[in-house]
Amino acid sequence: MTAASKTFSSGEWLQSDSDPLVISGPCSAETEEQVVSTAKMLAKIPQVKIFRAGIWKPRTRPGMFEGVGEIGLTWMNRVQSETGLKVAVEVANPPHIEMALKHNIDILWIGARTVVNPFSLQELANALKGIDIPVMVKNPVNPDINLWIGAIERVINAGITRLAAVHRGFYFFDKSPYRNAPMWEIPIELKRLFPRIPVICDPSHICGERELLQGVAQKALDLEMDGLMLESHINPDSALTDPQQQVTPEELEHIIGKLIIRAEKGNREFESKLEELRSEVDKIDAELIHILSRRMELVDELGYYKRDNNITILQLKRWSNIVRDRLKTGLNSGLEKDFLQKLLEIVHNESIRRQTEIYKRKK
Repeated sequence: MTAASKTFSSGEWLQSDSDPLVISGPCSAETEEQVVSTAKMLAKIPQVKIFRAGIWKPRTRPGMFEGVGEIGLTWMNRVQSETGLKVAVEVANPPHIEMALKHNIDILWIGARTVVNPFSLQELANALKGIDIPVMVKNPVNPDINLWIGAIERVINAGITRLAAVHRGFYFFDKSPYRNAPMWEIPIELKRLFPRIPVICDPSHICGERELLQGVAQKALDLEMDGLMLESHINPDSALTDPQQQVTPEELEHIIGKLIIRAEKGNREFESKLEELRSEVDKIDAELIHILSRRMELVDELGYYKRDNNITILQLKRWSNIVRDRLKTGLNSGLEKDFLQKLLEIVHNESIRRQTEIYKRKK
């Protein structure tokens, strides 16, 4: 049974009377004083409802700080009793789940490095069977929505009814100002496929730099994400893990205070104008689809002609000229270069695919 056919609760367990809902806390729990002091300051911010801290830290190389382990869970218990905040920790194997449950941790999350491995995910899912606890599933490191969906489905199939997805960006080889490219189209598609699963955005891991947090957090809200996960540390510069992406509780409060919560709906005049503009977009989309269909018909004609005259599918010189000319035209029309290049590549790849199929057919 897939996630689409399973029944589970929507995001009521994450709803907050103070917009936006914020999950915050240090990347790693380092000392009891650091954890409790940070939590007490965060508890004064109305939007912060959940305190997060890494107890076990999956590190790339041995010898790096890998978390304090089970002792950190007792510090999280102090946070619960002294601040009233719910607490969340990352789990990567069944023993982590067992220890977290023993210490009455409120929420578990599954990290990006774990989500990439279906075997590890299934082990966690098996350990979660029969347990009533909220679980948050981060996106995998690589931009593969099916891996993310598969991890969510395994958790749902284990019987978890309180679930959220966490968008923390994706590793991308291309140059980017971000530590992990947001690739907003992927969480948007996840929300489209599973509208009842809340999606929390993690700007800290997307940005990797505190100076970028404000912009990414605002964009997440503008795209109707259901909350934010922002790392906060009592003294970020001395943090044992990811110091550059953490902020003090005071800085976090400033970031939250500058966020604009945009209304989903406006007055009647606004709605009328919005509907008018959307109608125009719909018409143009229909025209685009018709134009693309006509283009592919011509591509097929070209394919048959090339095949019958023993001409190669790809003429690299022509393709180079097309890219140069189309980019020039598009840039002069106010379109972005990256968008144009991606669009041209998609159309070109489909043209190659169609002509390749034609070449396979007998004359």
